Amino acid sequence: MKIALITENSQAAKNGIIHDALTAVAEPLGHQVFNYGMYTAEDEASLTYVMNGLLTGILLNSGAADFVVTGCGTGMGSMLACNAMPGVFCGLVIDPTDAFLFSQINDGNAISMPYAKGFGWAAELNLQDCYRKIFENEGGAGYPKERAHFMAANRSILKEMKAASCNDMLTVLKNVDQDLLKAAIAGERFADYFYPNAKDEQIAAYLRALTA
Repeated sequence: MKIALITENSQAAKNGIIHDALTAVAEPLGHQVFNYGMYTAEDEASLTYVMNGLLTGILLNSGAADFVVTGCGTGMGSMLACNAMPGVFCGLVIDPTDAFLFSQINDGNAISMPYAKGFGWAAELNLQDCYRKIFENEGGAGYPKERAHFMAANRSILKEMKAASCNDMLTVLKNVDQDLLKAAIAGERFADYFYPNAKDEQIAAYLRALTA
C-alpha cells in the first residue's frame, strides 16, 4: 500500500514526529510512506487544512496513494476538507479504538488526527498505536463480526451516495480556485512523488499543464 502523509501549516513542526511514528509501523508491514510535507513550519509551500483535503482528493483519485494520513490542530478541519472530495472517506482518529473501529467498520481511505489538542507526553506512542490498528489488519472485516455483512452493505450505499452527490476529481480540479490548487501542489517533493505514482493520466496531465 502507498501511504501519503500530509501535514498542514499549524502543525508542520511536528512532521518529523508524525513521519517517524508512521514509518515505524507501516514499513515493517510492507507499506510505502510518501511524505508530502509540510516538513517544517518555515517551508516556502504552506498547506492549510483546506489544501490538505484538496491534495488528499488528488492523491487518492489519481491512484498516486492508496491511503492518506493527515490532520490539523483538532483533526476536524482536515477531516471535513477531505470528505468534501469525491472518493474520499476520511475518519477522525484520536485514539487506537477510533482507528480500529474506523478500519473494521468504515474501511475508509484516509484519517485525520489532532496534532495539537491532546498531543502531550508520549504522543508518538499513541500515534504508533493508532497506525498499527489501521494498517496491521485487513480493513472492513467488521466489528462485531456478526454485523460485517450489514456494514459492508452500508459502505457500498455510502459510496454510491457520494458518487451521486460529487463531481469527478478532474471536474473538481477545473472548477476549484486555481491559485488554491497551485498552492496545494507546490510542495518541494510533490512532483517527485506524484507523477511516477499517479495512474490517472488526465489528472496528471491537468496538473502538469497548470504548473508548466
